[in-house]
Amino acid sequence: MKKSVVSALSVLLLFSFAEASLDKAQNEKWIVESQKIRKMKDKNFTTSVVVSQSPEEVYNAINSVRGWWSEEIEGPTDELNKEWFYHYKDIHLCKMKVVELEPGKKVVWTVMENSFKFVKDKEEWVGNRLIFEIGKEGEKTRLTFTQEGLTEFYECYDVCQEAWTNYINNSLYKLITTGKGEPNPSDGGGYNKELADKWKLN
Repeated sequence: MKKSVVSALSVLLLFSFAEASLDKAQNEKWIVESQKIRKMKDKNFTTSVVVSQSPEEVYNAINSVRGWWSEEIEGPTDELNKEWFYHYKDIHLCKMKVVELEPGKKVVWTVMENSFKFVKDKEEWVGNRLIFEIGKEGEKTRLTFTQEGLTEFYECYDVCQEAWTNYINNSLYKLITTGKGEPNPSDGGGYNKELADKWKLN
């Protein structure tokens, strides 16, 4: 084999090796970036408030769900292993089960059934856990709310995170600090109507 042919083959082999290495590096970079994006999207929705009231007062306010979320709730919301039902017209219906009650420390609900009129996947929220954690922070009390399962992969995410931010940081906060929250009234108005109009959910 002539030297020129050998040299040409060597160049081709080196080029192929370099190209394969570049492809591998690009693929590895793409995988890393994809994992970062997925990790961000996998993050459960969470929000928190800090108040001057005691952990016991915060705990009691959380369990007074009709005082900060909606007046249209059926069933006991403050009894362990009991189920209760929430709905707003036919736009959102859900059945919750109280699975943990630790006075002054924690409240947890599990979503047993759920239906959103505005999403394709009718199983969104089903099996999620809604966790209220209460802890002292110096002389104050911090309440942290997390919905395990509510991530950016959900079609409802934008609407849901906006809704929870209002109910926790505004309505529940006011119930804790002033004794009066801003739940959705039984006549179908209130924040739910504002949200439905904004996102065209009706």
